[in-house]
Amino acid sequence: MPGTIGDSGGDETGGGGARTGSSGAGGSLRRTLTFRDLIVYGLLFIAPMAPVGIFGTLQAKSHGAIALVYLVATVAMAFTAYSYAQMVRVAPQAGSVYTYARVGLGEGAGFVAGWMAMLDYLLIPAVAYLFSGIAMHALVPSVDQWVWTAIAVVVTTLLNLWGVRTAAIVGFAVLAMEIAVLAVFVVAAVVELIAHGAQRGWAVPLTGEGGFSVDAVLAAVSVAVLSYLGFDAIASFAEEAKGAPGDRDGAGEKGGKGGGGRGLRGSDRVARAVLTCLAVAGVLFVVQTYLAALLAPMSAAELAARPAEQGAAFYATVDSAVGGWLHDLVAVSKAIGAAFAALAGQAAAGRLLFAMARDRRLPGAMSKVDAGSGVPRRALLGAAVVTLVAAVWAARRPDGLDHLSSVVNVGALTAFGLLHASVIGWFRVRKRAEVPSVLRHVVVPLLGLAVVIAVIVEASGTAQVVGGIWLAVGLVVLAVQYGTGRRTAARG
Repeated sequence: MPGTIGDSGGDETGGGGARTGSSGAGGSLRRTLTFRDLIVYGLLFIAPMAPVGIFGTLQAKSHGAIALVYLVATVAMAFTAYSYAQMVRVAPQAGSVYTYARVGLGEGAGFVAGWMAMLDYLLIPAVAYLFSGIAMHALVPSVDQWVWTAIAVVVTTLLNLWGVRTAAIVGFAVLAMEIAVLAVFVVAAVVELIAHGAQRGWAVPLTGEGGFSVDAVLAAVSVAVLSYLGFDAIASFAEEAKGAPGDRDGAGEKGGKGGGGRGLRGSDRVARAVLTCLAVAGVLFVVQTYLAALLAPMSAAELAARPAEQGAAFYATVDSAVGGWLHDLVAVSKAIGAAFAALAGQAAAGRLLFAMARDRRLPGAMSKVDAGSGVPRRALLGAAVVTLVAAVWAARRPDGLDHLSSVVNVGALTAFGLLHASVIGWFRVRKRAEVPSVLRHVVVPLLGLAVVIAVIVEASGTAQVVGGIWLAVGLVVLAVQYGTGRRTAARG
């Protein structure tokens, strides 16, 4: 493929390309992940029932047009997914957006992208672990929530250390459970609608209550897009996808279940998985919010007037329309699912730290791959320690969840912005495509960049301040590295 980095182990641009899978004396990342495994990691990180916690907030913000909000949010995030699909074919390496910005924009931009993504790859799992601890404490109140939180971190870290394939198999079972619970809700909701009818008009979840408001929908979309954070983690497994460039057979996976097609390059498989994951999540989100909106006992106006009841609005809907048994089932599913969302996030964080350490942007100890398990053990443990400290700290404070959840997302969104700029930089500025496309390489990334900027502007003040401080620290680190003559490792 013209303009691809990693196929032949070199970067003709001088941008520091790598042989995919190269990791030095510590061993190599193993190409064991199928198309299904990649989808599992993406959907686990997103969580099939992600809208549950913000259903009430989005209902109030959108004036009841929540299903439309998720339709628009899916389209909005499709621009970012498409940019990932473009760049993973250019640089199929574990660093994901760090690598893409490095080859598309230069070393400095690459470091900034990786540094900003690191913030959320470490903190989003901490929020998920805390959600799991809170849910388990509600079910077993005799055990403190910080203990449940710590247990979730330890169990999922052990699975990640065991091996990427093992974690994917266990993750598939958990994902199947989550989707089964969602299916139970869908069936129960349809039965209730057939038996007793809807609380409001069938088109209201798409048009809103009391008239359509573009401003209200767009304000809600800026929050809803955060539900999709996690699909991008798939790209961090590019060096572990079967059929990746450098694989010994060089021709992709030889059939088999979950392969996602015969003869696919690993980068093609990852690109397809990113797009598929977003599409599947979009369908799941639209269906569940549409049905819940039809059955919700409170109108959007009532929810707007009672902000304290917005967080539990989905559960209140389930209780009133179906019964307490489904409420408990959803709660258990969310408790387990949150821990495994964190598992996927921790795995992605480990690959990001590994890639940056391999390029000498972080301590070299984290660039080693365990010869037995084929995973970057030290990078995973480093990510786990940071996440454990953050999650347990928050679990021991009454306002810990508010503090922790208020600072995430800006890092990943900033990295998304640099991703879109990388597409333009690689294909249009550096002209690394035989026939650059104005639509695919300029219009799509610019639309994606506009969405990202809009969401950052709408983010909480705390998130913006923390993101700004983190960026400032990263720029200081980068300046020190340049000042001491430190450059990325020459690989390939």
